Amino acid sequence: MAQEKQYIVSTSPHAHSGASVHRIMLDVIIALLPAVAASVYFFGWQALRITAVCIISSLAIEAISRKMMGRNLGIGDLSAVVTGLLLALNLPPSLPSWMAIVGCIFAIGIAKQLFGGIGYNPFNPALVGRVALLVAFPVAMTKWNDALNPDRWSGLAWAVDATTTATPLGAVKTALSNTGVIPTDLLMSSKSMINYMLGDMSGSVGEVSAIALIIGGIYLLWRKCISWHIPVAFIGTVAIFAGILHAVNSDTNMPISFHLLSGGLMLGAIFMATDMVTSPITKKGMLVFGVGCGLLTMLIRRWGGYPEGVSFSILLMNAVTPLINRATHPRIFGHVAKKAKTGVNDK
Repeated sequence: MAQEKQYIVSTSPHAHSGASVHRIMLDVIIALLPAVAASVYFFGWQALRITAVCIISSLAIEAISRKMMGRNLGIGDLSAVVTGLLLALNLPPSLPSWMAIVGCIFAIGIAKQLFGGIGYNPFNPALVGRVALLVAFPVAMTKWNDALNPDRWSGLAWAVDATTTATPLGAVKTALSNTGVIPTDLLMSSKSMINYMLGDMSGSVGEVSAIALIIGGIYLLWRKCISWHIPVAFIGTVAIFAGILHAVNSDTNMPISFHLLSGGLMLGAIFMATDMVTSPITKKGMLVFGVGCGLLTMLIRRWGGYPEGVSFSILLMNAVTPLINRATHPRIFGHVAKKAKTGVNDK
């Protein structure tokens, strides 16, 4: 007599997509490779140095902190590699190595492990590290290298002095503060737009090449590691806000293309705001989150004290993610909402 099939009944989920933390993190690393390659091309040894320091430091700090807490090392899931890589891409190429290590301590030791490790951190760890460094070392964090500097491959990275220059956003902010209008040499042309797309401008290690970041974003969408909702809402809101400001007064507001291609918008919208731990879980919530990031970014860029607002906007929206999740949570099938008691003749 043939043995009957036995079925084990358990709670959901009953199917598994095959995705894992290790696989997702590996996909993010692969998606960031074009940006890393572009950073090395434009900034040379400095980009290699800061990237290596952040990745190695993040792995070491994760292992040490988890050991101190009595947990397994946990470095095999590659999340520390991703955090270190993202932090490096958000830093100036000339930042001293010891400062980058301090940023990793804030990102991994405090923003991530202190809250319980991966999946429990309320704020994006890499952005916490960047903002902590910006507050602690504002001069070093605003010292930028010229892209394609002829000396970028000469000598050791830590022995080459950076050519101090301003980012496009910083130059516009300074001009508006000094004269109230944007000089003609800062206005966007077809040539400067192409340069910004490719990455030939000063800025953080990984934010300069919009093309490289978009390629990585397409890969993440193809791999279903992210959805389109947050990047489209984020970038679209910035575009609409910038377009309105430019239409109202083009003498004091840069065009849409400038805001989309300069600064950390592409890096933030594609790789930072879409962090599945610190962003909303519902599609409607993702749209709200993206719109909020876009609005805050433009408010800081135009009227804030900093030229750039991407990091601050994402961290601020991270703080309200639980509220967004609660407000946009879908109605449970078959569930009837309880009528609120008034306190008078309620039975």
